[in-house]
Amino acid sequence: MKLQKLFNMQEELDRFIQSNQNINEDVFRKKGLALLVELAELANETRCFKFWSTKGASERSVILEEYVDSIHFLLSLGIEKNLNTLESWPDPIAEKELTELFLRTQQAIQKFLENYSMSNYMEVWSCYGGLARALEFNYEDVLEAYIQKNKTNYDRQHDGY
Repeated sequence: MKLQKLFNMQEELDRFIQSNQNINEDVFRKKGLALLVELAELANETRCFKFWSTKGASERSVILEEYVDSIHFLLSLGIEKNLNTLESWPDPIAEKELTELFLRTQQAIQKFLENYSMSNYMEVWSCYGGLARALEFNYEDVLEAYIQKNKTNYDRQHDGY
């Protein structure tokens, strides 16, 4: 998947939000925490770790929306650190078990937040690729959902979210 379109869309949204909300501070760490929260919300919707419960995962559309919420923050973090030169989604990690994927993704995000190198950034993307594969999302699903959520985020800004 080519990422430049997404980076461009996210950069425009970030500028709009910062202008609309009059943000003048460095929000990198806040965006990092937001990414971790979105990852946790995604895990919660899959219910993959809830061994004590018989209730199944949320609907696919809900899980996909949570997934692309993470992608918004992942893109934004890359923009913040001038890593938006990443052209294509790196190969996904091979792990297939969801709980392990979530734990590994959380570790990769933490590592990136401490050392925002391109290799650490690519590792986070690889983890998200592994999640997409395990959740049976293809790149077209992600792109379509991202574009829709991007529009929703603009609408929320206009509505005083």
